[in-house]
Amino acid sequence: MGRLTVSPVVPPPRYPEHLPRADVSSRAATYARRVDTLAPPRVGTDPDTLLPAIPLAVGLGIFATVGTFFASHGAQVARPFDAGTVVLIALASVALAFRRRAPVAVLLVVFGTVFAYEAFGYANGPMWLFLVVALLNAVIRGARWPAAAVVLVGFLVFPWLDDVLRDGHRPTFASLAALGAWLLILLGIGEAVRIRRERAAEAVRIREEEELRRASEERLRIARELHDALGHHLSLISVQAGVALHVNESLPEEVRGSLSAIKGASKEALTELRSVLEILRQDGERAPRSPMSTLSRLDELVTQARAAGIEVHAEIDGEVRPVPFGVDVASFRIIQEALTNVTRHARSATATVRVTYGEDDLTVEVLDDGRGAPSPPATGGGKGLVGMRERATALGGAFEAGPRPEGGFRVWARLPLEAG
Repeated sequence: MGRLTVSPVVPPPRYPEHLPRADVSSRAATYARRVDTLAPPRVGTDPDTLLPAIPLAVGLGIFATVGTFFASHGAQVARPFDAGTVVLIALASVALAFRRRAPVAVLLVVFGTVFAYEAFGYANGPMWLFLVVALLNAVIRGARWPAAAVVLVGFLVFPWLDDVLRDGHRPTFASLAALGAWLLILLGIGEAVRIRRERAAEAVRIREEEELRRASEERLRIARELHDALGHHLSLISVQAGVALHVNESLPEEVRGSLSAIKGASKEALTELRSVLEILRQDGERAPRSPMSTLSRLDELVTQARAAGIEVHAEIDGEVRPVPFGVDVASFRIIQEALTNVTRHARSATATVRVTYGEDDLTVEVLDDGRGAPSPPATGGGKGLVGMRERATALGGAFEAGPRPEGGFRVWARLPLEAG
């Protein structure tokens, strides 16, 4: 069908009434835009994220007010519970309501209110909880250096306020060491939560990209099949009908009319086929062959898995040489799906990818030592494992997958080179 694709003008196709062309094109364009706009989820950019933050701020404000009121009774404090206490608590509560939009600004405001609270000499109550929440929020949302700076300033300032402003007791070495340990623990907790959130967001992004990639490849596979098979036969029908009309001019009128109808219908079908291919390829989208999904991209595949938080080692045995295209693509897809499963199911795992070039076959193996949720059995309903098995058996190869005795999971496939 190579000649048919260079037609300079493609007339608009006639679609059935129940499937307008505008609707099909709109759906295809919308799907294509999803690929371009796909990005890791970002927390704090949606104005609606203010609403879930309000209940915590209100609840913490009420708790701090009641706790400070009771802490002030019977305690030797420089200043009793008064309207200033309520104002400072209310200011810190309002600031926390915006912690998802502006974590650094909220941390500075809360730090200032807590500093004022301590400087005035109010009772040592639950006011510190505001600063703890603001600090953890800043670290979780990536503002690590501002949070570290606030921690350092607070460590150098707060322990000495009572001694400097009210001639109180100086902090002891033990109290300073305990305070420093608690601050480091808070920073560590915030950093651990931040890493976990980023890995979860990356896993979601990878899963969505994988789904979109599979859908795109399926569309392009259908387009290639239609182009190569159906288009070829339609072209042959049109050409043969034209030749029959040209050579056999003495044919009966009924036969010539039938041949003319066949030629016209085949041309119309080719026009419709071109329009369908345009929709499937989405504005001239090329088949996924540049770059090829072959073992030449193994390093890129390993890099993507490492970015998702998995430590991956690649090992290649034997003489690296070109292999049949079907074997090359199937081996790449098997490794890609196995690493995707490691990312989904084996938390904090180390994976090893082995590619062995034999004389008559190519062997790929993916091992992991993950201790997360167990992977589905090789004979189960996991679509990823089923797809890997189908790729291997379609080439006359063998496939094995299952848990390892020492822990983790193993995927192994042998692909004969002759079948490829």
